Amino acid sequence: MVDESVDSEEVEEQLENVMDPELDVNIVDLGLIRDIEVDEDQVHVLMTLTTPGCPLHGVFDELVKREAGNIQGLKEQEVEVELTFEPKWSPDEMTDEARDELGHLPGMAGF
Repeated sequence: MVDESVDSEEVEEQLENVMDPELDVNIVDLGLIRDIEVDEDQVHVLMTLTTPGCPLHGVFDELVKREAGNIQGLKEQEVEVELTFEPKWSPDEMTDEARDELGHLPGMAGF
């Protein structure tokens, strides 16, 4: 049972601690988190990856569950992670901070 004090903003904030192991930028700033829904039984995190064939998909599942499980009133097993690739991820989804960290300029083609 998810504590009623847990909300999607708190989960998103906590997920800023999950770093993409290849890019060393957090998954929220990369734009990988598409949606977070919190109900009384679970937290559902809808996320994408930078590429559909990313070999780290299992790693992200574990990292997201572990990090969200650090929130008081939420257990790791109450977190469900769903991957989606529609729409396809684009570098345009990154925050300005992430672009700065990676050295990309706005409007720059490719990634």
